[in-house]
Amino acid sequence: MTSRHKLLKLGSPARVAVIAVSIFVCALSPDAYAENPNVIPVALRDSPPIQRSAAPPATFFTIDSVLARSDRAQGRGRDAIRLVSLKSSNTATDVQPALATIPAAGPEPFGLFPFRAPEGLPSRKWRGVESDLIKEEKVLERCRADADGCPSYAAQFLRLINAVKSKSGRARLDEANRGVNAAIRFVADSTQYGEADRWSAPLATFATAKGDCEDYAIAKYVALRDAGFPIDDLRLVLVRDRTLRQDHAVLAARLDDRWLILDSLRSDLIEDSRITNFIPLFTISHRGVLLLAASQG
Repeated sequence: MTSRHKLLKLGSPARVAVIAVSIFVCALSPDAYAENPNVIPVALRDSPPIQRSAAPPATFFTIDSVLARSDRAQGRGRDAIRLVSLKSSNTATDVQPALATIPAAGPEPFGLFPFRAPEGLPSRKWRGVESDLIKEEKVLERCRADADGCPSYAAQFLRLINAVKSKSGRARLDEANRGVNAAIRFVADSTQYGEADRWSAPLATFATAKGDCEDYAIAKYVALRDAGFPIDDLRLVLVRDRTLRQDHAVLAARLDDRWLILDSLRSDLIEDSRITNFIPLFTISHRGVLLLAASQG
């Protein structure tokens, strides 16, 4: 771990992600927001107020007055004042200057900065998904060559890819978001597989037409990638929803230097800056798993 990682504050998203990186369980359904939209996370309650010491009062002075006081102290008299040419409006002060402004936004979704994540369960799960994607790509290649021998779920996913490819700009993202949301019914992994958390490649998800939040996000990621959307502009983002106090996964896509969020709980795209209830933990892409933090220092 580098020194800049050690300097991360306890409450920062990156510190939270270091703890959460060992396991991620998506427990959201599209109806979850209706249950209790006003709940406040435990981590945000009963926090003691930050104590700040009072700053000393600022003292203002002019260069002329300082030199005049120095001359009088040296016995030069009232008429022996040396003056520095300053306009009367140019007044000096012993107030410390403002610190240089730190860049407000990083390059990743939600204006955050990326850090290499330690090896953990998300990294292993993602490598498993990448291995499955290679196998599924061979199925799609056979389907393109022989439509009659193509499994129905693979043909469905190919139709989605072609529909996404036929659009451009924001409409391409919207097609992927709505198409996947319509094709999959939310079912928790514990119900479908008897496991706390399983990440599935798109054809496995489309074969059952069931999945949870990361399965939606992975399917959108692959559909857009195969439709020609720049892979460098796609991120799976794992977050903590502070309203629901649950983990969640979405896809972020960068278009015209803005990150748009494709969410299994929303039919419409939404810009990341408009979302206030997410604590972003880490991103996943062809670059691997990256932690997110608010600053580089």
